[in-house]
Amino acid sequence: MKSFTLSTNKFHEVVLALSEIVQNLMYKDINMQYDPIKDQVMKYIKDFPILREMFFASLDMLFLRQWYIKAQIRNKFFVHDDIRFYDAGAGFCQYSDFVLKNWKKSDVFALDLKRDFLSSYAEYARGKYPHRFDWVTEDLVTFTPDQKFNLIAAIDILEHIENDRQVLKNFYNCLEPGGTLVISTPSDLDEAARFTEEHVRPGYAPDDIKSKLIEAGFHISSFKYSYGKWGKMSWKLAMKYPLMLLEKSKASFLLLPFYYLVAYPLIYFLMKKDIATDNPYGNGLIITADKPLSAS
Repeated sequence: MKSFTLSTNKFHEVVLALSEIVQNLMYKDINMQYDPIKDQVMKYIKDFPILREMFFASLDMLFLRQWYIKAQIRNKFFVHDDIRFYDAGAGFCQYSDFVLKNWKKSDVFALDLKRDFLSSYAEYARGKYPHRFDWVTEDLVTFTPDQKFNLIAAIDILEHIENDRQVLKNFYNCLEPGGTLVISTPSDLDEAARFTEEHVRPGYAPDDIKSKLIEAGFHISSFKYSYGKWGKMSWKLAMKYPLMLLEKSKASFLLLPFYYLVAYPLIYFLMKKDIATDNPYGNGLIITADKPLSAS
């Protein structure tokens, strides 16, 4: 594993690169692409474990979606439970890392189309969680793992896949009876989802995703809007306004620690409020669906 040490020059290079990345998020045109941004992030975290850990920590602090997903997993499993986790569309593998870190008797199987993302995390996990992380690069439409799992996470992936019905059937087939599927996806109220080039649909209407899950054989145990009134306010404070600041000047990156020192207590309160509220609408959907115990 690579050294944790970062030279001053290298750190400065990383800071400038990350400031460019977040500025790119400000462009809201029809050709909005997130994959190049993710590739830039991976370029800098792959060689330095400390940067990966800082990146994961920043995602936890600033992205309400992660709070929802992790709460769903914590509600389902006790800390001493065995978890056989299928991280479908794993990306940076932050949810794989969450399960491996918090459930000592867990094993993770991750899938993504980005081989470099998975191989990079596998190298990191080899030292921290030996023999507990496996991965494959495959297409979720055509691939079903041979093994069975009691937890599957599909986080912001279904909106990228035309044949989502087949993907849900594949999930059902590799889930143990009583196992749980956790989904995060944009709702059809999320205007930004309409301007993301990688999406094949502009979010889901509740009836659409519910009917597809039931058709696949799932029982829906929890369905909630995320990023409601409070969540939208937290996003503006946590992401929108800092990005606007960065758009004006890269040097403003140095002001962000002071900004978050002042703003984060309010951001935290708003995020907690969103989770505690039964939002009547919102930009995201958080769904848990179980495979019935009676299923074969």
